[in-house]
Amino acid sequence: MSNNLAVKLRSGTRQAHRDAENTGFMKCSIQGVLERECFIKVLSDVYFVYSELQTAVDKNKQYPVISVMYLPELNRQASPEKNMMFYHGNLWPHLISPLTATQNYIARIYEISAHEPTLLLGHAYTHYIGDISGGQMLPNIAQSALKLSGYEETPFYKFEQIPDKQEFKNRYRQALDTVAVDDITADKIVPEANDAFYLNMEIMKELESILIQDLGRATYNDLV
Repeated sequence: MSNNLAVKLRSGTRQAHRDAENTGFMKCSIQGVLERECFIKVLSDVYFVYSELQTAVDKNKQYPVISVMYLPELNRQASPEKNMMFYHGNLWPHLISPLTATQNYIARIYEISAHEPTLLLGHAYTHYIGDISGGQMLPNIAQSALKLSGYEETPFYKFEQIPDKQEFKNRYRQALDTVAVDDITADKIVPEANDAFYLNMEIMKELESILIQDLGRATYNDLV
């Protein structure tokens, strides 16, 4: 049995993490260049991916491997819905649609949820640890670039039930190391986590096209 899944995930996704940080969209965001419509589109696609992932995790929470990682503090289903309500109003379910890359990501989550739910760990790790770590920069960037007033405009990234994020990440990784999977299964979860990164990157590439339209190609090229 594998007892170092957290280490395998952390080391095995290091390159994918670097690649994600070096997308044009992320480079622009880190420099504080973010257009309002593009940001709203980010939040809507976060809603679609997160909703599908949370549905899949909830559906499979009695599955032995998933049950170990089923931590209620991470369930923030109401938060992306609040995002959509804030920016689109009461009719938001009729006003948003996923990007093509987002549809592909949703399809992958649905597929493994139905046929190999253990692999959901790769996506859960990528999203939840990512949201608690680097994802915490996005509200600050958005607040500065778009003159937002506070977390009420980006509630998805506020973990109200996790006051100490570092302590929680440590606890999450410790829980990963208690997951009862053999080495063969662990070595399938890591590539799935990498796929999660690259599926996210495909979303970012589509968002880049929106950002380029807003900024202009010359300005975008100067930033990246």
